[in-house]
This record gives sequence, C-alpha cells and structure tokens, in this order.
Amino acid sequence: MRKEIRFRLNGEPVSAQVAPHETLVEVLRAEFGLHGARESCGQGMCGCCTVLVDERAVSGCLYLASLCENADIRTIEEAHGADAGLDAVQQAFVDAGALQCGFCTPGFVLMTRQLLDEQPDPDEEAIKHYLSGNLCRCAAYPEIIEAVKLAARKRRKA
Repeated sequence: MRKEIRFRLNGEPVSAQVAPHETLVEVLRAEFGLHGARESCGQGMCGCCTVLVDERAVSGCLYLASLCENADIRTIEEAHGADAGLDAVQQAFVDAGALQCGFCTPGFVLMTRQLLDEQPDPDEEAIKHYLSGNLCRCAAYPEIIEAVKLAARKRRKA
C-alpha cells in the first residue's frame, strides 16, 4: 500500500506516493530523477547516498521515504548561488582535483557543507573525523582533505 507524503525538495514543495519499504534514495531517483545520491553499499557505511534531511546528513539508502513527511530534503542537485553555478565547496573539489571518478563526490560535498556550517575553520583531524563515514574507492583522500581546507578558505573570504 502506497501513501502520499509531502515535503520540500531542494527548496520546492513536492509530494510523492511511497511504499512503506521504499528508501529515500529510491524515491529521489525514481520519482524525481535526482541521481546524485547513489546506493553503493546498501548498509549506510560508504556515504554515496548522503542526503540532508532537515539540515542533517542521513544515509539515503537506509532512511525510509515515509519518514520524510513535512521534512526539508536537500540533495547535491540543489542550485547554489545567484547564477546557479558551483558553490564554494563544489568549486574547491574541482580546484583540488578531488573528483576522480566522481561516484563518492556528492556525499563528500554534502558532508563538507555540513561540516563547514558547524565548524567554519576545521583542522585536518576534524576534517578526517567528520568525513570518516564517507569512502572513496579511488583513494583521493589527500585531495579531498585539501578540497575541504580550500572550501573553508573560500567560504571565509565570501
């Protein structure tokens, strides 16, 4: 049995018919065509499915979509800035070469945004600890750490 849920998705009010077992990442992909959050491990251990629900990062592969009633959902596809170009975090990932295959990048970008919202000037240990739930198969960790530091500097200048 499906039920209708209403929520905000990247700033816009939306609704979806969801089954009790459907995860948030399944609904985002199938109902809204948002493919930035990806299911990889299916166990909430890699960070590829990261989505922000009410400003907190969740594993979209485990989070039931039916729990999103009246929630504010943010994905990597959310446009930032007046020209809808790359935001400071996204640009820092490009500038630092922290993309490689790109499969894990959306999760790292969302986690970095959340980290910098909480700690505008994190040290390297804080960055490593905060991002420890995200895995990169390409092992671009040095570049990712540099991207976070660069994003912090970019945000402070803005």
